[in-house]
Amino acid sequence: MADRGYIPRSVDLILDALTQELPAIMLTGPRACGKTTTALRRASSSLRLDRPEQAASFRSAPDAVLAAQTPPVLIDEWQVVPESLAAVKRAVDEGSGAGRFLVTGSVRSRLSVDGWPATGRIVPLPMYGLTQGELEQSPAAASALDRLFGQDDPPTATLPDAPDLVDYVGLAVRGGFPDAVGLSVLARAAWYEGYVEQLVHHDVNELDTVRSPAAMAALVRAVALNTAGLPSISALAEFSHLDQRTVKSYLDLLEELRMVERLPAWGVNRLGRLVKTPKYHVVDAGMAAHLAGDDQAGLLRSGDRLGRIIDTFVMAQLRPWLRLRTPPVTAYHLRDSNGQHEVDLVLEAVSGQIVGVEVKAANTVTAHDARHLAWLRDRLGSTFVRGVVLHTGTTTFPLGPQLTAMPIAALWRG
Repeated sequence: MADRGYIPRSVDLILDALTQELPAIMLTGPRACGKTTTALRRASSSLRLDRPEQAASFRSAPDAVLAAQTPPVLIDEWQVVPESLAAVKRAVDEGSGAGRFLVTGSVRSRLSVDGWPATGRIVPLPMYGLTQGELEQSPAAASALDRLFGQDDPPTATLPDAPDLVDYVGLAVRGGFPDAVGLSVLARAAWYEGYVEQLVHHDVNELDTVRSPAAMAALVRAVALNTAGLPSISALAEFSHLDQRTVKSYLDLLEELRMVERLPAWGVNRLGRLVKTPKYHVVDAGMAAHLAGDDQAGLLRSGDRLGRIIDTFVMAQLRPWLRLRTPPVTAYHLRDSNGQHEVDLVLEAVSGQIVGVEVKAANTVTAHDARHLAWLRDRLGSTFVRGVVLHTGTTTFPLGPQLTAMPIAALWRG
């Protein structure tokens, strides 16, 4: 189905390629990230199972209803009728041909379905909120990881019309949810509040029973206050008035719903003792800012909050490409146990090659800002490709051997 207002997504090319070979694909991602819109553009027919009349007919005769549809068939909000997945499995087993089914709905409630029937039949493909590269429709965004891992050092250059610090803060607090990016500050705040209300009172119950939605909402806010940080479970428990076991369980649910992401710690034996605590990000920087009570003016007055939100924004720009790249790249963070060395992002390719990334909410950076990357370079040797200090200035320039300063916008503008 055509959509004149559709913004091309990072997932489009790989989705189109996979539908040429695979019979069924499930788009996964946070609620309201655009899964249904993207799937509808490719569907010839659809079953919207959040509509009671369609859910009732499908529930009564799933195989017959599915067979009556013209492929490609979109099955939206599949979790309303969980047996829909078994029907797709049977159709895949009995039929032939690629690109027959697109499935969308709750992110990971498939985990709660007894006897998940779709292994090997329905292939998951992740989606997230809009990135700045998607909003600007910049083709260079797709090659960001290739450039970071490339053999040649980035040339010294100034990025024309690059955002400045104030611009980046504006982009971060706006966030990437398609329904929210064009709203006023007031309307966007109301939208975020409604999102969290839906999340804690409804979405999580598709995964597990939550006895205290208010406590879960408090936990979400605690993570937002600590986004891009390493809060202890005990600190999160104290803030949200929950016991530590419940906090761990709720964090699992929030991660399954793609509200929160835990960035694992990275380390190898040659680096000595390293912190094993994961780093937490709220997946959407605008949501993180809203939950923490941050606005654009306030962030510019607080160095700590500014750094956290810009770090969260940068991760949101990289996350879709980390998941979609073939072969994939895995993101970690690094901090030694005595706190002397810390790297915001350690990107590891399947080959073992490493790119270190530091994020600085500053228009000018020096070699001092790359000192932790230099430490990592000197200890890893040939597996270290380069270290990059992403900043809010306009120029790409060298900071030392295998070390480069680069504007954040170079991730999507090249």
